[in-house]
Amino acid sequence: MKRYFFCSCLLALLGTSASAQLLQGQIPNMRPYDQHGINQFETRKDTLAYTGPTLRIGAGFTQEFQNLKDQNSSGENGKFPLYKISPGFNQAEANLYTDFLLADGIHLNVSLYLSTRHHNETWVRGGYLQFDKLPFKGQIWSDIMKYTTIKLGQMEINYGDQHFRRTDGGHAMYNPFIENYIVDAFATEIGGEVMVQKNGLFGMVGLTNGMLKASIDSVAVTTQNGNIRKNPAVYGKIGYDPTLPGRVRLRVSASYYHDGSSSSNDLYFGDRAGSSYWMVMEQPYTVPPSGTSAYEADAFSGRLNPGFSYKVDAMMLNGFAKVAGFEFFGTYEHGQGRTGTEVSNRQFNQYAVDGIYRFGPKENLFVGVRYNGVTAELKGLPSPVTINRFAAAGGWFLTKNILLKGEYVTQNYLDFPASDYRSGGKFNGYVIAATVGF
Repeated sequence: MKRYFFCSCLLALLGTSASAQLLQGQIPNMRPYDQHGINQFETRKDTLAYTGPTLRIGAGFTQEFQNLKDQNSSGENGKFPLYKISPGFNQAEANLYTDFLLADGIHLNVSLYLSTRHHNETWVRGGYLQFDKLPFKGQIWSDIMKYTTIKLGQMEINYGDQHFRRTDGGHAMYNPFIENYIVDAFATEIGGEVMVQKNGLFGMVGLTNGMLKASIDSVAVTTQNGNIRKNPAVYGKIGYDPTLPGRVRLRVSASYYHDGSSSSNDLYFGDRAGSSYWMVMEQPYTVPPSGTSAYEADAFSGRLNPGFSYKVDAMMLNGFAKVAGFEFFGTYEHGQGRTGTEVSNRQFNQYAVDGIYRFGPKENLFVGVRYNGVTAELKGLPSPVTINRFAAAGGWFLTKNILLKGEYVTQNYLDFPASDYRSGGKFNGYVIAATVGF
């Protein structure tokens, strides 16, 4: 009902001539949702002149066809069978974005998941105010905001650079591959960020509630950690992203995230959309009385959640280079933390390398490969385990708004004990996706 009501209101809005005129306007300091948004990170300070309040409607739609096969060693004797899958279309996913230029340099973003794997009903993804100017008199404020951007609200936190290149529900335009990293650092949290950038140098600090949801509930006491408090999460980023002559681009960044105590930190479990690899390496699912489907209940197939819900410290290093059509993106990430029922920290290390070649008159064609590996200490397992993935992809932008892409992937689960259903696990195959972004 919520989805139909919202869509009816949206259609009514789009049907008015005044709204149609507003939709033609441009909003400065906003990342485009189409091909032009690829390889954009934090928005740079724009010089567009303010012409009055402006509304823009954007969206992302993705339809996938999946042909993946999985297996494990323990499943051969029937002890740990896997969920049975076969080639077919995945559920179509859709996002909706509304951007309002409320005043000169003040931009409001509200985004929604209309349909995703994890939530097939409409959910508000987030909403925030972005200040690139302040409505205060005095030259000092103009001088400060010439280099400063402030964001306040529930927003995608700016930890690391990989979140700028990931698939998010129906919006898959920025990702040359089908799926995100094995350990996927992505969350929308309530708080604020302040970023300063000048001559390619930039720095950012952020403070949030460290959780996906707002909560005033008291926190349960655990024997191991006493009364767990809801401490804020503090994070930051520094980097260098200069403007270079010709078709050359270089960028490096370092990010850090800390939450010393939380009832439910979600840095590695904050995605409400779900994985793009449907039901691979999952166990058979029994439908509960609530009627929750397997697709929704096991929405993160192929990923690994380290389970740092109580305490987390994480660091990510990123490097990006683009020379003509050749593109490189690398990540190293280290994290440590624990749940509220553990007394000592566990840790993981992740690394990933993307190599992309974009060609054609407007770089509308691309091919690429990615290697992603994770070694992690998991709760309940006696020794570290390893997961690695190799993916080869290719894509074609029919227009700046329409992308057809495909990927062949193989993923292996190593060092899992025989008592774990992932022991000897692997999956491989291909996924084809058609995506629209505007």
